[in-house]
Amino acid sequence: MCKISSTEEKIKEAANRVFITKGFSGCTSREIAKEAGMNVALVNYYFRSKNQLFLIIYQAVMNDFMLSMMDVFSTDLSLKEKISLLIDREYEFFSKHPEIPAFILNEMSRNKNAGIEAHEILNKLASTGVFTEVANAQLKGEMRQVDMVGITMIIMANCQHPFMARLLTQQLHGMTDEQYDTQIIKHKEIIKEMILNYLFPTKSANE
Repeated sequence: MCKISSTEEKIKEAANRVFITKGFSGCTSREIAKEAGMNVALVNYYFRSKNQLFLIIYQAVMNDFMLSMMDVFSTDLSLKEKISLLIDREYEFFSKHPEIPAFILNEMSRNKNAGIEAHEILNKLASTGVFTEVANAQLKGEMRQVDMVGITMIIMANCQHPFMARLLTQQLHGMTDEQYDTQIIKHKEIIKEMILNYLFPTKSANE
């Protein structure tokens, strides 16, 4: 049993390294097997396909990100500070795992659930009290009247799109990887200011 567990973990660790460096479409099961120091038949025996292995890695990574979000929303920071920190965490996460947004979309085109436990995610977020904080802030006029769907779309569109559109943007502007990485850092600060100013307008802007 320990040997099986050790072998599976070794394959997952190798797959994680290969996926992060080459992306899902840029690698093969054979490359994962080579990274793990074993033959491809053994990799397929444990995980059946590269796609299933990526899904397992994706779910583990998403669990880590969920814990990160829970950590943000469980702090004593103000709601505005929490959203600011969440944006920082989103950019940090997708900088390390740029393949994740596209993989989710590809998976959902074949399976609308795609391993995403929506109710579980919402229940975990609700347990931090963040939804109540939003409702109270809007009731007091401190936050713009935007429902949670709208807030989610605003954050996702501005935090995930720069990574999904990376190649297109680089080609359009003739940018190197290093130049785009620098641009992403600048863009994060622009996006953060834009989102926070929209969600938490000053009194004069609200009038």
